[in-house]
Amino acid sequence: MIKQNTLLFTMALSFLFMAMTKDEVVKVVLFGDSITQAGVQPGGYITKMKEALAKQGIKDKYQLIGAGIGGNKVYDLYLRLEEDVLEQKPNIVVIYVGVNDVWHKTSHQTGTDPDKFEKFYVALVKKFQTNGIKVICCTPAVIGERTDHSNQQDGDLNHYSNMIRNVAAKYDCPVADLRKEFLAYNLKNNPKNQESGILTTDRVHLNDVGNQLVADLLLKMIAK
Repeated sequence: MIKQNTLLFTMALSFLFMAMTKDEVVKVVLFGDSITQAGVQPGGYITKMKEALAKQGIKDKYQLIGAGIGGNKVYDLYLRLEEDVLEQKPNIVVIYVGVNDVWHKTSHQTGTDPDKFEKFYVALVKKFQTNGIKVICCTPAVIGERTDHSNQQDGDLNHYSNMIRNVAAKYDCPVADLRKEFLAYNLKNNPKNQESGILTTDRVHLNDVGNQLVADLLLKMIAK
């Protein structure tokens, strides 16, 4: 009888341990545009995050899901939030959007006006938080890497980044301030005032160094 009870107790502990281990997995959806879409490719920032977790021996504690679609703006994210985020039941969602909302104003005449951008962004944050999901906000990094403020969209990027910072402060969301970090890095590492090639391949999309910068910053925030 004692042996049987011991066996049952041991089995119960085993099931409890497996359940606790399963519950400890942190599921993260990285929600964005082509920068995030490329992030799951070899050398992409999401791939680099997974590799870093593996090196630390904790890859099984996190599930990183890339949900990026090229050309997306903030309202595109809103339209697909149910399927691409809520149905995944994540613990954390990283919102990385804004480049196309600014860039497409001049390249396609289909950008997003500031007031509409803010309304959709707030709607995303509130929807996720209502569903018990922690939100990490990212500011849009660069559209051109010149350090003398001569990139065409610098003013708009600064404005939209400030909107994201303000929304994040209002709704108590941590901010991965890529705009600030990219500008600081270029000031130190772009003495020739190049428009690309420091952190990007084409003024917007990330090269290996840019992907590493984003991966390092986001991983620190997710690990918290």
